[in-house]
Amino acid sequence: MFSIAISTILKIALAGLFIYVYIIVITRIAGKRTFAKMSSFDFAVTIAMGSILADAVNTPSKSFMPAIISIAVLALLQVIFAKLRSSSDSFENTVTNTPILLMQDGQVFEENLKKCLVSKSDLMAKLREANVLRFSEVKAVVFETTGDISVLHTSENIVIDEEIMNEVKS
Repeated sequence: MFSIAISTILKIALAGLFIYVYIIVITRIAGKRTFAKMSSFDFAVTIAMGSILADAVNTPSKSFMPAIISIAVLALLQVIFAKLRSSSDSFENTVTNTPILLMQDGQVFEENLKKCLVSKSDLMAKLREANVLRFSEVKAVVFETTGDISVLHTSENIVIDEEIMNEVKS
């Protein structure tokens, strides 16, 4: 149970080295977005790639070549989807979640919290994390397509540029 052959250690180390170099090559070819977390889809693909790569390193004799092919296919799909999303608004709207407004001008939108499955205590934690001291400082809190929560706040009387909030659903 606790013993491992030197040959197995060498296979794992060699697989790890090859996978490491392969990740660099794939990222250089397909672009930084390959492992980005720009949307929930990107995040899911990144997790899948991580799982495939971990399996390839841990069991190189069984899963090394399938991992190489799987990662190449996922990276290619990431590039295709990114190009389609950046060139077509209708495709973007079909495959991507919409950011949702959780709070605006100090007012909490309880219905949107429920839709996003965000508790009020989660919201308060994000406000504290953003160093918000008063609700009146909050211009907007947005539940992003990635599942992150963005807090836009200031103590000054500044209006948020319309374009920043353009695609956010209230």
